[in-house]
Amino acid sequence: MAGRTVRLVLLVGAAALTSGSQGDREPVYRDCVLRCEERNCSGVALKHFRSRQPIYMSLAGWTCQDDCKYECMWVTVGLYLQEGHKVPQFHGKVSLNAWFWSTVFHTRDTDVTEKMDYFCASTVILHSVYLCCVRTVGLQRPAVASAFRALLLLMLTAHVSYLSFVRFDYGYNLAANVAIGLVNAAWWLTWCLRNRQRLPHVHKCIVVVLLLQGLSLLELLDFPPLFWVLDAHAIWHVSTIPVHVLFFSFLEDDSLYLLKESEAKFKLD
Repeated sequence: MAGRTVRLVLLVGAAALTSGSQGDREPVYRDCVLRCEERNCSGVALKHFRSRQPIYMSLAGWTCQDDCKYECMWVTVGLYLQEGHKVPQFHGKVSLNAWFWSTVFHTRDTDVTEKMDYFCASTVILHSVYLCCVRTVGLQRPAVASAFRALLLLMLTAHVSYLSFVRFDYGYNLAANVAIGLVNAAWWLTWCLRNRQRLPHVHKCIVVVLLLQGLSLLELLDFPPLFWVLDAHAIWHVSTIPVHVLFFSFLEDDSLYLLKESEAKFKLD
């Protein structure tokens, strides 16, 4: 369910999220990267790097420059800890995920994979809103659902075009997806609450929506990785897995209900 992509309950703090990562802007980090690239990423040193690079990193497109950024990140983290400061965030961008491109993007962060991750995530959110429209309105009024689908496609085209050809604005992207995500969550919850007596299985959908909104706080309350492995974003990804299992269970129950309802009407006719 695309409600999982709602990153904010309040828009307060959006500017901080979209201003980039503190660690990336540190002079110590930037100077370290520059010196590392000059020392290791050309001539004989570059050949040496490639010769000792593991095959899996080579296949993932990991470059000498990427290696310098990674090593310098830890150098900067060490300095922060020595001075008693909180660990800064590096290479942090608010990422909205569709499963495949999310995996690709988290395997290899490039401009192309980042854009595909963002665009596919926006598609998922809009598709969830469309499915909600079909379930709540479209079964009785198919023409309304078709018109709404055309509107959503137009919105997606405009969104992707702006980010691709005008400006890749993280703040705008965040605000747009938050707005649609909140509409999606509110729409599902309203329908569920109105039908909870007639359709007992909608309690599963209510739980899913509320859990996903709560789990989105992991994206807001960012913290240094636990054991330097599991950061808030990773924990959020893991946490959404059982939620989607529950949502599938709701879809299964709802489909069986609609099937029985359809069979009953057919017998009456």
